[in-house]
Amino acid sequence: MAEIGYCVKCKEKKEMKDTSKVIMKNKRQAMKGKCTTCGTGMYKIMK
Repeated sequence: MAEIGYCVKCKEKKEMKDTSKVIMKNKRQAMKGKCTTCGTGMYKIMK
């Protein structure tokens, strides 16, 4: 399943590629990936 996140460079919601689950400093889970259009790094904080 492809994750959807907000790309700051494109200024719209886009699909992420090369996703991986990470744990941030505050112990919350997030998905880290790249924008399929411009390649900018993206994060999506999980529930």
